[in-house]
Amino acid sequence: MSNLRGTLESISLTDVVQLLHVNHKTGMLQVSSGKTSGVLYFSQGEMIQAETLSARGEMAAFEILEWSTGHFEFLTTQVQIPAAIRRTVPDLLMDSARLQDSRKRLNTIFPKHTAVPWPTLPAPQLLEGLKLFAEERRILPYFDGFRDFQEVMAVSGQHDVAVLQAAAILKDAGRLEVLEPDVEAAVTLLKTGLFKKGDHLELPKSMEDRWGQMGPYRAAIRNIRVIWPKGPAVERVEFVSGMPDKQVAVPRELMQAWGLAEGTHVKVRPAP
Repeated sequence: MSNLRGTLESISLTDVVQLLHVNHKTGMLQVSSGKTSGVLYFSQGEMIQAETLSARGEMAAFEILEWSTGHFEFLTTQVQIPAAIRRTVPDLLMDSARLQDSRKRLNTIFPKHTAVPWPTLPAPQLLEGLKLFAEERRILPYFDGFRDFQEVMAVSGQHDVAVLQAAAILKDAGRLEVLEPDVEAAVTLLKTGLFKKGDHLELPKSMEDRWGQMGPYRAAIRNIRVIWPKGPAVERVEFVSGMPDKQVAVPRELMQAWGLAEGTHVKVRPAP
């Protein structure tokens, strides 16, 4: 039975959760914001589980509590789901507020999550004299000069605030550079022949020179990451003198497999 519904523009989700908490409600709070949706589960006013398309438990709860636009509907029903959240609602709301404040601060430091963090010192010198939590230390190996912030968040399993906070600590200590190696390039057909196989991509030598000025790419660049409409791919690369700037030559087989036409623009950057 639905007995509470509305828009997040008219009442904040924090207020809705507090209302369910003080009235000891049991049921599901379904929330949608744009193309995203999630569910908060309550038992006697306490939040016991949360789910979104990308997370469960507390991480999902924090994600949902940050939404400020959309719709919600509370369904009074028996909730038969294992409890994954064991903190009180006031504690969750307090931590959610802290996370939101931290996210705003960190996003002013790192406004582009497509940028690539690169530590300028090797371990163990990188951590000398720094105080980091265990989860922040687990994130650091993913700062390899090739993954951008979004990719670090995905592969590390840590939320954005933890990743950006780890980067901020290193940046404050003067031990982190933030790179923007992505280059937009137009796809052209790689010409092959009897003595030239189509087993690689080609880029102009000028792009190798540009990347070579960035710390992690000063050694030979053997692979590039191609970000195309359906996702990323890593392929071997050769750099060619005299090739027009901001072009990437792709073998016909890959163009067909990726569904790319000549002139299509993709983003490229060095890959390990």
